[in-house]
Amino acid sequence: MAVDQAFYNSLDTQALVRVAEDTVHARQTLVDQVQALVAAKLKSEIDLSFSKVELDRAKLLLLEARNNYQAALAGLSSVLGYPTEQNFQLVEETGALTPPAADVQPLIQQALEQRPEIKALQFEPSSAEKLGRAEHDLWMPSVNALGVAGDTPVRDNHITPNCYGAVGVNVNIPVFNGFLYNARAKAADLQTEADRQRLRDLQDRISRDVRVSWQDINRAYERLSVTQQLREQAALALDLAQGRYNVGLASIVELTQAELQKTEADIADADATYQYRLTQLVLAFTIAAPR
Repeated sequence: MAVDQAFYNSLDTQALVRVAEDTVHARQTLVDQVQALVAAKLKSEIDLSFSKVELDRAKLLLLEARNNYQAALAGLSSVLGYPTEQNFQLVEETGALTPPAADVQPLIQQALEQRPEIKALQFEPSSAEKLGRAEHDLWMPSVNALGVAGDTPVRDNHITPNCYGAVGVNVNIPVFNGFLYNARAKAADLQTEADRQRLRDLQDRISRDVRVSWQDINRAYERLSVTQQLREQAALALDLAQGRYNVGLASIVELTQAELQKTEADIADADATYQYRLTQLVLAFTIAAPR
């Protein structure tokens, strides 16, 4: 699980680096465009200042994204057991994102059947119950029988017959033992009830974890469509703002604001994809699904 988390965290930060690089390229293009317009006396120096500020912000965003990416690679290298940071070539999954299950109850049932701690704990109550029955049975009287038989080939002729046998019976009634068996039986009963309660508590915790993971994956899946729409609308708004600025109907402030919204939408969309894949892994781990 830790490896999967480190891997998708690295993919997420790698995607954010690409977004930051695209942002720097777009802001640099805008600076070059405004600089040419200022040289032609079509725009003021304040437009150029605003565009350079946004370029510097994009560069800071790129530095932070690269730093986070290197930190993610260091974490992935550590989880995989490498003493030093490795420059992995991360390969993204190409499969389509599948929607989550519509009902959580089958997932809870699967978790209760497959989680190893449930299987390990299921036998403890029955074992304690059998021990309790055995402790209660100690109160019952015990009967011991002893028999012996033999032959005397060498004997006095006056001793007849030459074979012999004897049988003895011993009845033990546990009355005066300081209530030892009673205490042991009660302790066994309490242990049985404690084991049952532990199993019930574990089942409740697993059911809760599955429900939380299922809610997280549904929320992450809904976020995919929202961030995709946000990205499309932000791109459209940027195109419109760019066109209005080119014909002199919009200020540089409106254009830079549209660029900022586009960058934030790209970051949210990239993050949503990897967060959804990560929630899929968390749910699969919670229900002990086979890999």
